Amino acid sequence: MKATELIPKLELIDPYKRFGKVIRVVGLMIESKGPEASVGDLCYIHVGGLQKRKVKAEVVGFRDENVILMPFTSVQEISPGSLVEATDEPLQVKVGADLIGNVIDSLGNPLDESTLPKGLTAVPTEQSPPNPMKRPPISEEIEVGVRVIDSMLTVGKGQRVGIFAGSGVGKSTLLGMIARNTEADINVIALIGERGREVREFIERDLGPEGLKKSIVVVATSDQPALMRIKGAYTATAIAEYFRDKGHNVMFMMDSVTRVAMAQREVGLAVGEPPTTKGYTPSVFSILPRLLERTGTNQLGTITAFYTVLVDGDDLNEPISDTVRGILDGHFVLDRNLANKGQFPAINVLKSVSRVMNNIVNEDHRRSAEQLRNLLAKYVESEDLINIGAYKRGSSKEIDEAISYHPQIISFLKQQVHENVSKSEAVESLIQLMKKG
Repeated sequence: MKATELIPKLELIDPYKRFGKVIRVVGLMIESKGPEASVGDLCYIHVGGLQKRKVKAEVVGFRDENVILMPFTSVQEISPGSLVEATDEPLQVKVGADLIGNVIDSLGNPLDESTLPKGLTAVPTEQSPPNPMKRPPISEEIEVGVRVIDSMLTVGKGQRVGIFAGSGVGKSTLLGMIARNTEADINVIALIGERGREVREFIERDLGPEGLKKSIVVVATSDQPALMRIKGAYTATAIAEYFRDKGHNVMFMMDSVTRVAMAQREVGLAVGEPPTTKGYTPSVFSILPRLLERTGTNQLGTITAFYTVLVDGDDLNEPISDTVRGILDGHFVLDRNLANKGQFPAINVLKSVSRVMNNIVNEDHRRSAEQLRNLLAKYVESEDLINIGAYKRGSSKEIDEAISYHPQIISFLKQQVHENVSKSEAVESLIQLMKKG
């Protein structure tokens, strides 16, 4: 680079370091006098006696002329007068092809305490969603390797889908199946607010070596501070964006967006926001669209995203479920009643929808899926009468047809956890099943 090109860049460098002092710590919140910083900036708090170390914290707001910070780790050892150093930049994480196959934390550090590969690129965790006029329409199907999804709820490259379920209905198992079987180039998986025990179980049992070798897993467990859980979601999204901008088709999975919302509620309450709907603060409903809109298509590649949503008491109309459902391009509902009957994956086809399916599948596929849905709906509508023996065969031609098809339909919708079904096989099976009538 020529000296004439370097001079303007050197003029932009600020030669000064700015410091402030901690004056108060209340719960999750650290208040300091200075330094000069903006909301979202990363700061270092200098702590410790002889063994000095720096605690990373983020500026989350201001009170009068004081700076409000939230730490990425615990607040132990922080005392009145601790130095606060400004960095004048937001949190960045390092990412690159060599990161594939690794499990990292919200700050991009390997969880197994190894060193990061060399040659990675630093990217900011918070970025703007793509310009809507520069998003190509979703026009191509993507294979996820789950029969019921590929046939009845076909997903397009760049589609964003919510998986709505209560606890223990098979969300993690379904995500593992998708990660192992998908045709996407790379998986980015965010485990937010998980129990520590479940992390290795998911990686070793649900994902397996086959899934891990083309995945990057970002983990923020439930015992970590709220800010780490929020940053886990942002870090994973930034990693997916990096690979999309390299022209890849990325499969992005976040389990769960509800825990991100809960972490944001903690932060919001700590900085003095008023609790609104069911105790959630206004910032929760402003960060959700900003986060979820970052995935999808752009001019270079695609991010096909699956977000799990925990529904309290299986109530699909609670505030977070309702908000997320309105933002995404489809929702799959995992039904506890189906799980109790041994139907896995327990996706309730009648309550689930893929908003782009009709635009990307051929006419035979669409007609067969509609026919199966109608037969299933007719059976469910009359199920109580059938079970108690009140329905007499011959009373309705439609119900008779639904009853005769039902065992085959349920068999078609079931899939073993390690059973690999290609999309072409799934669609062909659906069309053949409906032709038998």
